[in-house]
Amino acid sequence: MNDSTRRGVAIIGGGPAGLMAAEVLTARGYAVDVYDAMPSVGRKFLLAGIGGLNITHSEAYPAFVGRYGDRAEQIAPLLKDFDADALRAWVHGLGVETFVGSSGRVFPKEMKAAPLLRAWLSRLREASARIHVRHRWQGWNADGSLKFDTPDGELAVRADATLLALGGGSWRKLGSDGRWMPWLEEKGVTTAPLSPSNCGFDAEWSDFFADKFAGEPLKSIGLAFQGGDGREFKRVGECVITKSGIEGSLVYACSALLRDEIARAGSATAYLDLIPAWDEARVLAEVSHPRGSRSLSSHLQSRLNLKGARAGILRECLDKESFQNPALLAAAIKRLPVTVIAARPIDEAISTAGGVCFSALDEKQMLTVLPGVFCAGEMLDWEAPTGGYLLTACFASGRAAGQGIAGWLEQAGSK
Repeated sequence: MNDSTRRGVAIIGGGPAGLMAAEVLTARGYAVDVYDAMPSVGRKFLLAGIGGLNITHSEAYPAFVGRYGDRAEQIAPLLKDFDADALRAWVHGLGVETFVGSSGRVFPKEMKAAPLLRAWLSRLREASARIHVRHRWQGWNADGSLKFDTPDGELAVRADATLLALGGGSWRKLGSDGRWMPWLEEKGVTTAPLSPSNCGFDAEWSDFFADKFAGEPLKSIGLAFQGGDGREFKRVGECVITKSGIEGSLVYACSALLRDEIARAGSATAYLDLIPAWDEARVLAEVSHPRGSRSLSSHLQSRLNLKGARAGILRECLDKESFQNPALLAAAIKRLPVTVIAARPIDEAISTAGGVCFSALDEKQMLTVLPGVFCAGEMLDWEAPTGGYLLTACFASGRAAGQGIAGWLEQAGSK
């Protein structure tokens, strides 16, 4: 089939950013068609909710904005218009209650993404948004129309305005595969290479350590890091030993700094505090306590409760001579160097950095070299840690893009 149809606004990508833009535009009376490559929309959104959908975070606005690091200046205007409180109110408007967990993270009362997505899609359909699944965007035809592969063959679509909300490069199986990058680059759009974010890292473990401790958690430990560029990280949390290295929420929170340091220097060394509740003086006192006939391993377990993966990583990363020196051993327990050499592949990452540079967009999120084409969501060059920050910015940028499209169409007299 080769059909060319005037559609009003074409939104490519049925994740939170694309659907939020669709909501804004249908509310203003525009005809909206949402195209998604997958058999259903919101697949990555649903996956994010498998362990409990962390929709946003309740921390104070200045700290919240700071989570976006080098892109805080670009994300701040989006959040000022649609912050965490506004997002919670929007969720409540769909009939889904939320609560704040002990960590400050915000979840739907039922903890699941599916009820929220069902209610949202129902509202969009009532507003006459048309959703087309199994429509994979393939760039532009020679005449400027949008090109899609569909179950019925190739489809050409002309639209008054187009929103690209295609996600980053992680979770290829859910549609976020980054295949759009070369098509935009060919059009002169400035982009930054996609790289893994909120990801694990490879370390050069010994075979013995990797075989024995892969899959073991390190709970309530501290992680500190300072990059060559001066950026610092220090937090208590948990992570997991893997066959190839280390991953988990504490590592993900520091992933941007570790990744950038590896790119700069070839490796990155973080420091683990194995007993963050104790100061070094107390650790030294316990390490120095006479152990009698007990082995050092039994002594450390008895006096400091160092056992399992904690004791294992201490032995893995500390030389044998330091174990014989109480001062060096105590210092290592509080500041154990762990060197990582590479981020795990993009397809294993929770999200990606890189994508369309903000310098390529105007204030309406329109590409300056492609009038009428807008971008939103994770395909923009920003990143944030897990904790609801990723989703909040996706919703906010989708909403801003929808408003930008409406404003541009009104100026062009296309409504």
